Amino acid sequence: MAIHHCGYHGHWKTSIGRYIRRSKNQRQSQNGALVMVAHPEDLSLIIRHLGIQDYRLTYDAMRGFIEQRDKSTADEIWFLQHTAVFTQGQAGKEDYILAPGDIPVVKTDRGGQVTYHGPGQITAYLLIDLNRLKIGVRDLVSLIEQALVDSLRHWKINASPRADAPGVYVDSGQKIASLGLRIRKGCSYHGLNFNIAMDMEPWQRINPCGLDVEMTQLADLVKPVPSIDQVTDKLAEFLRLGLGYNAYQIGDKYVLTAYRLKETP
Repeated sequence: MAIHHCGYHGHWKTSIGRYIRRSKNQRQSQNGALVMVAHPEDLSLIIRHLGIQDYRLTYDAMRGFIEQRDKSTADEIWFLQHTAVFTQGQAGKEDYILAPGDIPVVKTDRGGQVTYHGPGQITAYLLIDLNRLKIGVRDLVSLIEQALVDSLRHWKINASPRADAPGVYVDSGQKIASLGLRIRKGCSYHGLNFNIAMDMEPWQRINPCGLDVEMTQLADLVKPVPSIDQVTDKLAEFLRLGLGYNAYQIGDKYVLTAYRLKETP
């Protein structure tokens, strides 16, 4: 089943456009900023807010969505939180799972090593047709990282990505957001985790991303702590602009059952 929605037209300019590879859609403005001309027949975006969800159900739905989408399917971003779970990337090393205890470990087909998902953390899954937007995987990673950096800057927190390890790190060197993607048929799935106000103890049970890095969260860096909804809205704005959409539609919450696969290998 494909989702069809009207696209939007106009011009957009993004503060993170420097990370997006120039294509025939893009032109240089008089002040040197990179501008994309959005084509209504090409571009549409659906954003879904799915609440707190089981990881396996969401994983099944993402893969089902990718299997069923075609060239006319709208791109989507799913924002949610997960019940406590460790997820292991395709090349993940068992040695990095130190003492999971009562928290389940789920093997996935994304890139990267082991990470933790739990309530109080924003997870965003980016279901994006890279061919249609004429961007590459590195472009997508860079614009995700920059959207996170810009979101943190909104709360006056300095942060940056690292060339040797995807993700976003605050000035102390602590990691506050993680990335893990997979590309299938020219389309991305999986996405990012952004620590907001969560129980940080489970991070001690793993070697996050195999980096021996200390994790942090927004609640430890700014007071008063913004709500999950406030941060989600700001992050959604920066992701939308980075991808080149000047408008979006809010989708319903039933996507997880609509696209669920019959079996998870």
